[in-house]
Amino acid sequence: MKKNQTRIADADWTKLADVDIIARVATGDAGAFAELMRRYNRKLYRTARAMTGDNGEAEDIVQEAWTRAYAHIADFRNESAISTWLVRIVLNEALGRKRRTRPTVELDETNEHQMSSVIMLPSCGANPESSMSRTQVRHLLERAIDTLPPDFRTVFVLRSVEEMRGAEVAQQLGIPEATVKTRLHRARALIRQELEKNFLIALSDVFPFDGARCKELSNRVMARIGLLQDKS
Repeated sequence: MKKNQTRIADADWTKLADVDIIARVATGDAGAFAELMRRYNRKLYRTARAMTGDNGEAEDIVQEAWTRAYAHIADFRNESAISTWLVRIVLNEALGRKRRTRPTVELDETNEHQMSSVIMLPSCGANPESSMSRTQVRHLLERAIDTLPPDFRTVFVLRSVEEMRGAEVAQQLGIPEATVKTRLHRARALIRQELEKNFLIALSDVFPFDGARCKELSNRVMARIGLLQDKS
């Protein structure tokens, strides 16, 4: 690919559509490729993480996928969304690694016992207290998602987290759309069960009143008692 000497200010990248970004990447524009990664890194990481259940391996897969995407960007024909093309590269890379590790594995295989660590979901908040609350909820959801069998987890992340259409998920995974619906329904039920279990365990700790708050109240009560005693 030839080097493109035209430069665009960072603020202007957001004004370009994917098709324009891709055209610039095809000319060797490194800035355009960096923008493409900024737009789709999270989607690709979530996809890889759902497939592998491992943070480090997911990062390796995404890195390899981006390398392949850059090398073959000229092969992209705009017949589908760039995100679809990139997700397919990630899925192929993840599946290829599974097959190299376990030659008999298939994309449609369900392992009821495989667990994993953390799926990275975004957190945000306008203030520290809100941010902390959202982070706690996020961690709770991450742990629940990670208890899903890999095939259920993949469908759930693509459908519910990435909000891909059922038909697109079916096409990406090479399974019937009815199977996508079944796995999504089962995944939601399993997550609900896991969340209910965690919430029941946490019920005994709700409305805590100890530490400084407890001491302050005690001090106020003792002060009032002291005043009453003085008046008697």
